[in-house]
Amino acid sequence: MGLIRIEGMEFYAFHGHFPEERVVGNSFIIDLEIETDLSLPSKTDNLDDAVDYQKAYKIVASEMEEKSALLENIAGRILKSLSTELEGIIGATVKVAKINPPLGGKVKSVSITESWHR
Repeated sequence: MGLIRIEGMEFYAFHGHFPEERVVGNSFIIDLEIETDLSLPSKTDNLDDAVDYQKAYKIVASEMEEKSALLENIAGRILKSLSTELEGIIGATVKVAKINPPLGGKVKSVSITESWHR
């Protein structure tokens, strides 16, 4: 088994509970970890035998375009899309962080982490 990590994906998106957040937008950072069997691609050096992490990035980017009120919803949609659109994954963990969330004080970020396994 092995892990593919895509860390620090940055998006400007329009997610949030408050209506203003869905108009003004905010910065988000996504970290993704994909569990897969790396033994075949490590031998063949062929992308067809591996999980295509460029496709994984595009799945995340696509899900970030759809507005959500909650970070949990974003993470759940990302995991569902990865599980249905990528072959060869055994599980995945996604961390969704909102930078400078409107919590009434100075806060660097708020994040949630969610996992899925077959």
